[in-house]
Amino acid sequence: MADIGTESIWSSLERTIAKPSGSAPAPTVVVATGSSGEKLFWEFFAGSLRNRNTRRAYLRAVQDFFAFLEGRGVGTLTEIRPLHVAAHVEALTHSHAPATAKLRLAAIRALLDWMVVSQAIPSNPAASVRAPRHVVRRGSTPVLAREDARRLLGSLRTDTVVGLRDPALMALMIYSFARVGAAVAMWVEDLRPTGRRWSVRLREKGGLAHEVPAHHNLEAWLHDYIEAAGLADDPEGWLFRAVEGRTGRLTGRPLQARNALDMVRRRARDAGIVVPGLCNHSLRATGITTYIAAGGALETAQAIAGHASPRTTQLYDRSGDEIALDEIERIRL
Repeated sequence: MADIGTESIWSSLERTIAKPSGSAPAPTVVVATGSSGEKLFWEFFAGSLRNRNTRRAYLRAVQDFFAFLEGRGVGTLTEIRPLHVAAHVEALTHSHAPATAKLRLAAIRALLDWMVVSQAIPSNPAASVRAPRHVVRRGSTPVLAREDARRLLGSLRTDTVVGLRDPALMALMIYSFARVGAAVAMWVEDLRPTGRRWSVRLREKGGLAHEVPAHHNLEAWLHDYIEAAGLADDPEGWLFRAVEGRTGRLTGRPLQARNALDMVRRRARDAGIVVPGLCNHSLRATGITTYIAAGGALETAQAIAGHASPRTTQLYDRSGDEIALDEIERIRL
């Protein structure tokens, strides 16, 4: 079998990991360990991490960690001690949010675990280091009021293909609680007939695919968009497509999540909706909040959203906020 060099491994990951300009192919501490350590470093990202965003976040985390070690005279992987890891985590807690420090420690642990299993180091020096305490009972994602959500979907001109695509995408995230990544990854055939109604097939994190019955409003928006865009004859093509410049014509390329974010914020601004921090996830949270406020069960919302735990679903639910405010207003002086 031909030897796969570090450069070849890097080439296969260039599209999923942003290579820092002007930096070495791998951290100096890893390179000093030898060619086997450098190969294991890239094999960790290629073999154990399938999600593109996780790869990028973990790469940033371990690069910062190794830069911290280099500044303290650590030369190789075998010289890393739990004290080094603990000192780095302590520094992170002063410059980053607890959730970020916790995630970065998880990245360091995972990489060093990989090195232990591959026998590059005898033990994992990060295994005994405790993560900072981080308990979240309420999510920070902004949520639209029902009136604002209705105004957002109803404010768009529907005499253009883009004017039909945008509300269809936003309605999908609201009515099916879909992540934007799953929404923009849909194919035309993922809008599927189920008896007399329709459902949408979503591919969520970890390769999980599940179907969600389509709300009648969502059905209408999707069918109007597909008909206007002429997508019915291309079932294996992307459902939500990028636009060619300012022409208003759809391309064969999928709409990117970052472009969907720009679209959501622009459409909200045009509709006169001011919600600080509004993002794609706000539509998902709006759907969950509206559903639970109308008497929907948390367990059902969890199943629709594809969450592994109901505690995650609760982070998106803001149905209790208005109730709490009404109770506070009872205090009259």
